[in-house]
Amino acid sequence: MKRTRIAAALALSGLALAACGQNTGNPTSEENKAGESAVASPTKERNPEEASGPTPRLVATYDGGILTLDADSLEVIDDTKLEGFNRLNPAGDGRTVLVSTSDGFRAFDTGVWTEPHGDHTHSYQMPPLLTDTTYEAKKPGHVVPHDGRTLLFGDGDGSIQELDVSDLKRAYQHNKLAKAKEIAEVTPHHGVAVALPDGGMIHTMGTEDERHTVVAKDKDGQEIAKAENCPGVHGEAVAADGVVLVGCQDGVLIFTGAHDHGDHSHPAEFRKVTSPDSYGRIGNQAGHEDSPVVLGDYKVKKDPEKVENPTRVSLTNTKTGELKLVDVEASYSFRSLGRGPNGEALVLGDDGKLRVIDPESGEVTGAYPVTKAWKEPEEWQEARPTLFVQGDVAYVTEPAAKKIHAVDIATGHVIKSVDTPESLNELTGVKG
Repeated sequence: MKRTRIAAALALSGLALAACGQNTGNPTSEENKAGESAVASPTKERNPEEASGPTPRLVATYDGGILTLDADSLEVIDDTKLEGFNRLNPAGDGRTVLVSTSDGFRAFDTGVWTEPHGDHTHSYQMPPLLTDTTYEAKKPGHVVPHDGRTLLFGDGDGSIQELDVSDLKRAYQHNKLAKAKEIAEVTPHHGVAVALPDGGMIHTMGTEDERHTVVAKDKDGQEIAKAENCPGVHGEAVAADGVVLVGCQDGVLIFTGAHDHGDHSHPAEFRKVTSPDSYGRIGNQAGHEDSPVVLGDYKVKKDPEKVENPTRVSLTNTKTGELKLVDVEASYSFRSLGRGPNGEALVLGDDGKLRVIDPESGEVTGAYPVTKAWKEPEEWQEARPTLFVQGDVAYVTEPAAKKIHAVDIATGHVIKSVDTPESLNELTGVKG
């Protein structure tokens, strides 16, 4: 089933001329390859400018649109109007953000990128653009970039689509957007899929009423491992050595691919780590590619009458299987978790402090004031302070005050605070 709908796409006019040099004769094999994996040609002119280096940007939603900000100055670069509740998902190429809309995942070109050229690179910038290219899905859900492939899960139709990151970059070079390939379709449910290094994937299974199963498949779609003991499966994170963790209402599942260990081999497998409470839900996680420990939330009320306001977070060691709970002495929300450049576990508390936790010991090594105290809203879609980490900087929104803050993770010092024209909700970024 073809799910990519294009009415128009982005233009990269002038990009070829901006590079050090380019052939202008017959199409090369790379151009042909780009054409095969691309879906649209440009309709809007934008002229890129070469920059002295990468120019990272932030992308944030507000009620009625999307703001693009310079990640260094925090100045607003662009305001794109878009009605509805819109969610943001990095596509994994350092440039594209996928906006979850009522029709699917709509491509937003942030307008910054870097290209290799021999022993050096060239960086470019131009105005961002919300394209008319949509990777169609009913009730678009999780988007997970991993190992050069980005998987898109449609909760309402059970579709699992794949975007190849190299195809995204290649198509951009020829003024196009990459096609998405549908690689599976399962019974509709609120699920997630994660790409594996060998071309396979893991994905959840379930229905609208219940879900407790996760399967791993090889590149040919053959099942290589399965776990059916993860009630309420939700969320994912990738840890060191490509280990994948998914959350359950009573702990987590840890997936390890087939690997050699000394003189013997281990098959692909799921391991269950159980919470210390009978209902100990870990539904939102933050991993780091160099750390075996995954940071997660931790909730113990199955059917709370109002927002639970947890004060403990979970640290799961994917190597040892140890699950440690840390009381951060403040409540937090699902948008409060992040990881620092060295794997530090970061938690933004409702007391306005950004806490830094040693993931191995669980020790809180710092608690730095950033915002005023806040209260988590009853509706999850409503704006609340949001944490996003890029490089060695933690960005924190403060919607009640219409502000955004940049925090040096190493020192806890607030580098910059800027007023925003709108109350920001979701926040992500690209490195450019």
